[in-house]
Amino acid sequence: MAVQIQEILKTGLDMGGSDIFLIPGSPVSLKRGGEIFPITSERVMPDASRELLEQIYQLGGRSMEELLKKGDDDFSFSVKGAGRFRCNAYKQRSSLAAVLRIVTFGLPDSKEMNIPDAIMDLYRQQNGMILVTGPAGSGKTTTLACLIDRINQERSGHIITIEDPIEYIHSHGKCLVSQREIELDTESYASALRAALRQTPDVILLGEMRDFETIQTAMTAAETGELLLSTLHTVGAAKTIDRIVDVFPAGQQAQVRVQLSMVLRAVVSQRLLPMIGGGLAPVFEIMIVNPAIQNMIREGKVHQMDNVIYSGGEAGMRTMDSDILKLYQEQKITKETALTYAVNREMMERKLR
Repeated sequence: MAVQIQEILKTGLDMGGSDIFLIPGSPVSLKRGGEIFPITSERVMPDASRELLEQIYQLGGRSMEELLKKGDDDFSFSVKGAGRFRCNAYKQRSSLAAVLRIVTFGLPDSKEMNIPDAIMDLYRQQNGMILVTGPAGSGKTTTLACLIDRINQERSGHIITIEDPIEYIHSHGKCLVSQREIELDTESYASALRAALRQTPDVILLGEMRDFETIQTAMTAAETGELLLSTLHTVGAAKTIDRIVDVFPAGQQAQVRVQLSMVLRAVVSQRLLPMIGGGLAPVFEIMIVNPAIQNMIREGKVHQMDNVIYSGGEAGMRTMDSDILKLYQEQKITKETALTYAVNREMMERKLR
């Protein structure tokens, strides 16, 4: 295969794709608007995929040792004048493959991304924990990048981001910004987070709360007066709180609920829905922690929170189903899509009649 990786990356950028797939046995493929289609006529053979991976690693100034030893590797790299790419390289059927997430230079615009003002207004929070949740590829990183950028524009302080890998580059604005990448700059989320507490932070962005140690340290950080932003692969505020509590031993869970009720400021859940005619539209659930929500977290009655979110429009709260219904009424999504993604399918069916 004569094609070079720079040509593939440029094609992906020019076509406005979100991900590039280099998988042996199939053509190089691009994901755009939720659809995957080939961008080369030839299939990538194992030798060609290895050659393309070697070119990627050369661009990233990185050794392939990690990939060859462990079977997968995650890192980011930049191409001058084009953009940044997050690469997840992996072995499959004894050959090498990769998926490249396209991250254009510059920061996303919250208006263009249709991120609600209620989310962007969370930059005013001075301390505690804000969580952005949703499945992989739902735009969590983009939402957090917009929020960090707003803080950087509006407040003075020290922002520390801990990411795996770094996707969006933040320049110094009103804030000083330190960006640390797992493995490249620090050993792990937990160790970087412990170190961050000694680096006089005002805001900490933690790429993902993925294990007990990280979640425990994040809770401590949120208690000590900093604003901590992070993500979880959950959908909905109730499931998010259950997920955090469940990682702790049973004997500690009552205390964790009390601790969480004190530090949690908001939970934003989001998904991307396929639109009629192509493209993706975001939908959001926003839960702002008020005294009623605090009591429910403390008492383990998180299943009742949906009622508060449903009736909490004045406080900026909204349900995901209300966003889905709005998209359907605007004829941007099909009835089938609305029902597929509805949190409460039965109620959505009644509203669509």
